[in-house]
Amino acid sequence: MTTETDPALPVRVPLVTQRMGIFGSLNAVRRNVVSIIPDLATRQPMVSGRTGKRWHMVMDPGALRRVLLENEGNYPKSMVTKNLLRPAIGESMFIAEGAHWRWQRRAAAPVFSHRNVMNLAPIMTAAATRSAERIAAAGPRAVDVAADMVRTTFDVIGEVTFSGDGSFDPGAVHRALDAYIAEAGKISLFDILGLPDWVPRPGRIISGSAMKQMKSVADEAVEARRQRGPGDVPDLLDLLLEGEDPETKRRMNTAELRHNLLTFIVAGHETTALTLAWSLYLCAFDPRVQDKARAEIRAVCGDSPATGDDVANLPYIRQIADEALRLYPPAAMVSRSALADDTLCGREIRRGDTVIVPIYALHRHHQLWEDPDAFRPERFANRKDVRRYTYLPFGDGPRICIGASFALQEVVIILATLLGRFRFAPVEGRDPDPVMILTLRPEGGVWLTAEPI
Repeated sequence: MTTETDPALPVRVPLVTQRMGIFGSLNAVRRNVVSIIPDLATRQPMVSGRTGKRWHMVMDPGALRRVLLENEGNYPKSMVTKNLLRPAIGESMFIAEGAHWRWQRRAAAPVFSHRNVMNLAPIMTAAATRSAERIAAAGPRAVDVAADMVRTTFDVIGEVTFSGDGSFDPGAVHRALDAYIAEAGKISLFDILGLPDWVPRPGRIISGSAMKQMKSVADEAVEARRQRGPGDVPDLLDLLLEGEDPETKRRMNTAELRHNLLTFIVAGHETTALTLAWSLYLCAFDPRVQDKARAEIRAVCGDSPATGDDVANLPYIRQIADEALRLYPPAAMVSRSALADDTLCGREIRRGDTVIVPIYALHRHHQLWEDPDAFRPERFANRKDVRRYTYLPFGDGPRICIGASFALQEVVIILATLLGRFRFAPVEGRDPDPVMILTLRPEGGVWLTAEPI
């Protein structure tokens, strides 16, 4: 049994109100991973149970601080998560633990400095302009803006990663990754029942050939760049090739470069595209917000596309993005495995237990947010009012997303450019359905009409 949806509120995932059991959970997971979250998780600090393995969903900010910061070494990413992603991105910094993670993080940190991110802003503005031209060309017909945002953000990541030098086919990589995610992202019965990690998962075997081809293409691109050298404005591959861990002086080899590049490609377009798609859906859902946003855009940008220099002067556009990330966090649920016994919220955590951070429930928790299912960008007007560890779209602690500033700059530039040119309205009967495979996607697309202004 699940909670009912309210047409006066933006679309949301109906959460479970009764115990489901192993096979009920399995059926729910096949449809939507987030749907296994109990509604109780939006009202209690912690919920525990057993589905093959003992698990604990943690929503208490103090306990989350312990998991993600104070005792983060005891809570590495779960083997389920690693097994899903390792065939695609190897031991990149997203998966690696301990010293192997630390040196990669130190080597890559300068890549996402404010100066380097700002240098890439013109590429974001150009991609936003092309998106606006495609939407305008559709005329009065409804447009699936979710699909267009995927294209737009992939244009950006392809250009900022490989400078469009022709040594890399981003479309081929995109198709291979999508094929992999479609298969590997479906949590199998083996994972739900807690079977050993060495038991093969069928979906991950099916998609192996696509991964092999993608890795080969990426390796060729890395070697071609080594021979060519950097361009006038260094892109992400140039910066990674130059990157060096200041402590160990270690540099990434070809396999390490490939794995981290593929991580950036996946994270750098999928999550950003979702944030933009959900932001546009929410603006169409609430014309008042859209009008307020447009007034800010007019005052800052006039009739021109938004630029990197405009981002700091568009606080309300950023608030819309922040609220979209609250309501529809791309990583709606993450899991950790306890390496040793611990205590969270006064409850015993045993070695081997799975600790789940249901970010979707945390962001809609009734004790942490006022009117949690409502769309209110203004709740982010003063970031100091948002208590730490109640809002985790990019994680927190040492492993907070390294590309957060890049993603937010891109979102504000593209969102401001589109809202400055069009008045978006929903299409009756075509509401998106929030469904999580690896990320929380709008199943069925985000269909809107776009009236030129």
